[in-house]
This record gives sequence, C-alpha cells and structure tokens, in this order.
Amino acid sequence: MSNRDDLRRLHFINALFSHVTGHDLYLAHQIKSAIAFSLAELEQQTAGNPALASNYDAAFTASAAKLLAAFFEEHEHHGFYHWDALGTIASATPLFARDEVMTGLKQLAPHRESTLLITNLRPALLPPDRRQTRRRRRDYEELLNFIRDLAAARIPASTNLHLLFL
Repeated sequence: MSNRDDLRRLHFINALFSHVTGHDLYLAHQIKSAIAFSLAELEQQTAGNPALASNYDAAFTASAAKLLAAFFEEHEHHGFYHWDALGTIASATPLFARDEVMTGLKQLAPHRESTLLITNLRPALLPPDRRQTRRRRRDYEELLNFIRDLAAARIPASTNLHLLFL
C-alpha cells in the first residue's frame, strides 16, 4: 500500500465518521487501523499482487459502510441507507438508480436525521479499465445531479439528510 492510498483512506474515514471523531485525525486513524486489521489477509495478498488493489479498496469501503450501518442501528433517531452502485450490472443506470434511491428515501422518511450513503457510483459509470469518454463523464455528472435533485424533492423539509457519494 502506498502512503497516498493510506492518506486517502484516512480522510475517507475522517469524513465518514466525523460525527464520531469530531474530525480528529487520531481517532479516524484508530478506526482506519481497525478496518485494515480486519482486512490484513487481503492486504498481504495485495502486497504480493498489486493488481488486487481495487479489491482491497472495495473491501475497505464495504467494511467502513458496514461499520457505519452498525453504528446507526444503535441510534434509532438517525436513519441510514447504503446503496452500492456496483451491486448489479444495471444498477447504475438512471432507472435502477432511481429505484434504489427511492427505496432508501422511503426507508429514511420516518427519521428527522438521515444518512444516504452511495458507494462505487464513479467506478460503475467510469470504469478504471476503460476510457473515460466525454459521454461517460456526462452520464456520471447527470446521474449525480439526478440523485441530488431526487433526494431534495422527495425528502421532507424538516429532515436533515446527509447524502454521501463514495
């Protein structure tokens, strides 16, 4: 693992768990280290074969989302919904994205404060192993705007929604 990737993961955890860490990088580092410890075997495989780095990133993100979901389960006043855009081949298309986001918003509706976590949207629409054409970048930007607009239109005005794209 490079220092750059390690720093990126630290800032990712700091942003994702800011309500717990208070943006304290030491506490974020503790959470990152705990997640990395749970993925130690995969990290060793990645060190031997750098081509597996994307697998480690996906596993790290999934572990962080799972930990965040467990945290919010204990806090009944805060709703949480996670959508992984790489869940299926078609899930990042506008029709399926709308369905996933609407499912999440319905689940979050009873809560005054909620977090909607959307992961892997960029790799779903802009795969790292393929060229980033103008059309793919446009589709990605349009889907981001569509999700933002849909969430703004469908969530009650009294709800504080945290929309996170990772």
